[in-house]
Amino acid sequence: MRWNKGNGWAIVLIALGALILFGKLTPLLGYMMGYLIPILMIALGYYGVKRGNTTLGWIVLIIGIIALIGKLSWLLGPIIAIGLIILGVSMLGNKRSRHRRY
Repeated sequence: MRWNKGNGWAIVLIALGALILFGKLTPLLGYMMGYLIPILMIALGYYGVKRGNTTLGWIVLIIGIIALIGKLSWLLGPIIAIGLIILGVSMLGNKRSRHRRY
């Protein structure tokens, strides 16, 4: 097999198709592929932006970020809630220390 310029994309497409197929056939790999595909899209989008294909690279990058945020929403919600609680407590603590007179 000769290595031509088009062979790289062919291998990427075959690998991506295999990952999607494995994701549909096995539950454990399907769970992992749900996170792997958005991460690969982010990596390919970043690579596209760096190589000069900015329009397509940004589109793939943004779709990958949105998909990954959707997959991680179960984790992001509680993290944001904890951050808001810490911010509120620190604001109350700062307010009390400012009004003290020595």
